[in-house]
Amino acid sequence: MGANTSEPTSSRTPRTRSTQSPRTPASHLSPSPSTSESNPATAYTNTSSYTKDTSWDTSLSCQSSLSSLRESLSENPHIYDITEIRTATNNFLAKRYSSTSSSAVSAAAYWRCNLRGRDTVVFQRKFRRKIQTSELKERLSIICRSNHMSIIKLLGASISGDHIYLVYEFIQGSNLVECLRNPRNPSYTVLSTWISRMQIATDLAHGLDYVHNNTGLNLSIVHNHIKSSSIIVTEPSFNAKICHFGTAQLRGETDAIETLETGSSKQETEIEESNASFRELKRNDSGDRHFEGLRDYMSPEFRSSGSVTQKSDVFAFGVVILELLSGEEPLKYRYDKETGDFLRTSVIGTATAATAEGREGLRQWVDRRMNDSFPVEVAEKLIRLALDCVHVDPDNRPDMGRVAGKISKLYLESRIWLDNVKVPTGISVSLAPR
Repeated sequence: MGANTSEPTSSRTPRTRSTQSPRTPASHLSPSPSTSESNPATAYTNTSSYTKDTSWDTSLSCQSSLSSLRESLSENPHIYDITEIRTATNNFLAKRYSSTSSSAVSAAAYWRCNLRGRDTVVFQRKFRRKIQTSELKERLSIICRSNHMSIIKLLGASISGDHIYLVYEFIQGSNLVECLRNPRNPSYTVLSTWISRMQIATDLAHGLDYVHNNTGLNLSIVHNHIKSSSIIVTEPSFNAKICHFGTAQLRGETDAIETLETGSSKQETEIEESNASFRELKRNDSGDRHFEGLRDYMSPEFRSSGSVTQKSDVFAFGVVILELLSGEEPLKYRYDKETGDFLRTSVIGTATAATAEGREGLRQWVDRRMNDSFPVEVAEKLIRLALDCVHVDPDNRPDMGRVAGKISKLYLESRIWLDNVKVPTGISVSLAPR
């Protein structure tokens, strides 16, 4: 920004005295390099006091600065032509991209490709309600205006038939499912420290709080796709980013939900893609069976009536936090050889039982791959907060603004705990006799 705005050399024509405004301090009129960089507008207002030569240099500087400003601003939402999408994905024959090595298969097809010089991921989604191009542009202009470090940015979209192709920026990392439960090595996790999990919880809380309350769009936005497979964890700081922001609005999910009638099983199954991907029971070599799907994150009111609100997001967030702390799947069905029945185990149920047993029960419940190295008091507060988020009554669930504030405090407490347990550096210890 402030290139070429420094004081002209003495070989150039000296600048004339500018007329000082009564409201402008004289120090603000000095075109020194530090002032120009900290306040570019000052350099622009003082160009009139330079000679023709200097004004020409400054005008070039202004153009360069404005060009840099335009590049730094959020780009306008793109309506991609379907031919661009087809070319980038080799007519959809390119290998579908997967950020996880797990056996779970995403309900949506998606490809990593290059669009207009950017590394992107294109998701193919089916409309719940057909949206006209003019309306799609209006929604895109709203959603693409949003920026947050914990939200993966939507770059644009394209329409073809009954499908919409959503173009997101590509973020290198692994999803939370893979980080917690790698099928190739179940005893290992990259999230082996308490602070790494607190970092993820903090990022998720602030990201969802932004979606609900801080976009500045005067809209009540529901994410409707909060689940561990939709959270990307990046290295080396283990920051978390939420995927699929804006999908619910651009697919017409929220519009379709508003027209649902309570009790209609057919309409209820059309609400969430998880029911489309809710797969049959699978038996492995050990005799265990479990459901693979996303029903685990649905709130009770969502399952019964298809009603989706921000409190539904809060419920899903609570499940993700319990999953993050325990390392376990949100919902499992295990086959009991003695009774011949399937036993249902939920992370909500086990967390509730552990809380009732006190701190010792919580210590046993928290993921043991952290080697029992975590602040028990902080863990207890976070577990209880997550249980508040999954309360059966949506009115009793906290707002995400309140949740984000509490988790931020717990993160700071975790940092203090970490500093206290660190081994001091720069101290030599000798065990030799003196």
